Amino acid sequence: MFGRDSERGTDGIDGIDVAGAGSDRSIVFVHGAMFTRKMWLPQQRALSTEYRVVTFDLPGHGVYGDEQFRMEPAVDRLKRAIEEHTDGTAVVVGLSLGGYVATEYAYRHPETVDGLVLSGSSVNPVGGMETLTRATGGISRLATKPDIGCRAVEKLGYRWVRNRDLPADIEREIIDSGIYPREFGNAGPFVAGEDFRGKLSAYPGPTLVLNGENDKLMRRGEREHAAAAQDGRVEVLAGVGHICNLHRPETYTDRVRNFVRQRVAARR
Repeated sequence: MFGRDSERGTDGIDGIDVAGAGSDRSIVFVHGAMFTRKMWLPQQRALSTEYRVVTFDLPGHGVYGDEQFRMEPAVDRLKRAIEEHTDGTAVVVGLSLGGYVATEYAYRHPETVDGLVLSGSSVNPVGGMETLTRATGGISRLATKPDIGCRAVEKLGYRWVRNRDLPADIEREIIDSGIYPREFGNAGPFVAGEDFRGKLSAYPGPTLVLNGENDKLMRRGEREHAAAAQDGRVEVLAGVGHICNLHRPETYTDRVRNFVRQRVAARR
């Protein structure tokens, strides 16, 4: 059965929000670098009428902003979210860095993952992409090490959120939860060199690779990624970029809902 928050709504305790108590199906969302669990608010609100929806902060973000990103505690927090706030299994949705965390978790704990949705994380950071990932991370760390550089990226992030067509209260919660520019660079060493495509191939459940059309870098290799999965499929959202869940939130939510209804539910 569900953990201690099964009869509660969004609570934020320990950087975890839970909504939709009582459903026998759970969806756990894993955010990308720089943002927090609040980036999933549009999906949480729309899906919590049908499903139990759980979001949480990764190391270095939100309530854990005084830390630095590390893969091990990130996977541990995803594990805890599923163990304590679901009935023991969940569909796991990850975007960007969250997609790599979700893949790593499904590789280690496939029996607890009903299905995977991976966005903006089709690039496999091995070979030449390992070099690029390490270089990009290093440049990002240098650029955001000075406070002035960090604040400049924060301002760009806040402006990007304000330019989305989001309800005012959702926009405010995302902005109030903060932008964490340094974690983009800090995450690089924990992604670079890892064969996530090989790890994905070991996961036996259904996988949806769901990318934005204009995400030219991070959707590279999407068809190879889906083909490596034992039950994979690619879908592309037209006219949007990397953070596609906020760029076209209703469409993104519909694709996740359809995946759960049509491909995950069919396996039970």
